[in-house]
Amino acid sequence: MQEKLRLHIEKIVLLTDEEFAFVHSHFTVKSLRKKEFLFQTGESVRYSYFVVSGLLTLMYHDDSGKQHIVSFAMEDWWESDFEAYFTRTKAGMSLQCLEDTEVYCLTLENYQKLCAGLQKMEHFFLQKANGGHIGSQRRILSFLTSNAKQRYEQLLQRYPALLQRVPKTLLASYLGVSRETLSRLGHTS
Repeated sequence: MQEKLRLHIEKIVLLTDEEFAFVHSHFTVKSLRKKEFLFQTGESVRYSYFVVSGLLTLMYHDDSGKQHIVSFAMEDWWESDFEAYFTRTKAGMSLQCLEDTEVYCLTLENYQKLCAGLQKMEHFFLQKANGGHIGSQRRILSFLTSNAKQRYEQLLQRYPALLQRVPKTLLASYLGVSRETLSRLGHTS
């Protein structure tokens, strides 16, 4: 497991063995079963999660009770309710396992210690945040400018593995379409 975390970080910054030992000491490990929640709406969000294995979904429930899929996170991805995590407020969303999952957990205090104690990690987290912002903007633009078929094709192109791992109902919610529309889109591609 340690090797996966190190390889992930070293895609952006190289670490000596001593630096990686320092970094690794700031994380805890958690194993979860399919359908378990890492946190739910209204709870404290103590961690940002790095997915070692498995699959997570971040979801929002609106006032009418409708579920909206905000994102999926599979191996080599980070996920949390980042607003709640960084502002120390209650979760506005829920994070659930879609498969048995192993994650590295990073508290905000340890995140801050890593950034203060090792400039390389500050650079690493900045690059990850920038990538997240780019991904969010792409998703927003996709909803503003693309029809359902185009959004489906973009998902196929960017994350083909998700289609094999995510239930169709959740994929439909992520794309902002009905389950029936998703089925039609899958047959026309």
